[in-house]
Amino acid sequence: MAERTGRSDRNHDDAVPRLAVLKTYKLFVGGKFPRSESGRVYEVTDARSGAWLANAPRGTRKDVRDAVAAARAAFPGWSAATAYNRGQVLYRVAELLQGRREQFADEVAAAEGLSARRAAAQVDAAVDRWVWYAGWTDKLAQVAGAANPVAGPYFNLSTPEPVGVAGVVAPQTGAGRSLLGLVSVLAPVLATGSTAVVLAAEDAPLPALSLGEVLATSDVPGGVVNLLSGPVAAMAPVLAGHADVDALGLPGPDAELEAEAASNLKRVHRGAGPAEDWTSPPSIDRLLAFTETKTVWHPTGH
Repeated sequence: MAERTGRSDRNHDDAVPRLAVLKTYKLFVGGKFPRSESGRVYEVTDARSGAWLANAPRGTRKDVRDAVAAARAAFPGWSAATAYNRGQVLYRVAELLQGRREQFADEVAAAEGLSARRAAAQVDAAVDRWVWYAGWTDKLAQVAGAANPVAGPYFNLSTPEPVGVAGVVAPQTGAGRSLLGLVSVLAPVLATGSTAVVLAAEDAPLPALSLGEVLATSDVPGGVVNLLSGPVAAMAPVLAGHADVDALGLPGPDAELEAEAASNLKRVHRGAGPAEDWTSPPSIDRLLAFTETKTVWHPTGH
């Protein structure tokens, strides 16, 4: 009897389809994964079929303020790290991205309606770009710094320093917005020693939120990167006008956000807008946009 029951159970199990374990996406703030302060989510759909993919956390103004506080707390440690160490830490992120290439390719394909081959190529380009900026951490001072000639018995030295906390609005439209464009605007901020609060592409946030999982398992200290998803129109003005944010990175010109940033004289970097080709070669201009130049005078002595 026991044997017959066992056979019946096996047949029953074979006939019942297994339910998929759906992924729960959360914000990434201060090295942790909180739910949105409001507890609300919004639906993210497949760009190819319109099918439901997941619920993403709907960030709020309070989430923006919490993320800025986390970025500010992390800034002293991150900016004080040697440039070589920052490069090694960022390179480790690229290694982890490469290890999860298949997952990111699936998410990018669904987010932007790409073929599997094109999505994989975008992931590869994002990894390469992350490595490119990681390599600049200990070279930027040699390019942007200088020993300035002066008429007197002094050394006059200029060197780039991180600007502080940067608010970054990831590309919201166009090809590459979900991952490659995100990496293109985030990696240069981190390479300079600044910390970041990032607003992901509202309609394609899943690759960005998965990037938070990569960062959490890397050597990047908690709070150096903070990733938010949700209504950019509601969160971006709070980020732009926040008095504890030192710089603002925008995907293109935005008069409203630039006016908010002017309230405390933030440094603003504007991208080329929706027409920007994120597959084009990166530039150190994005690095320099998030640095300040410190000049030191010192007597030469006798």
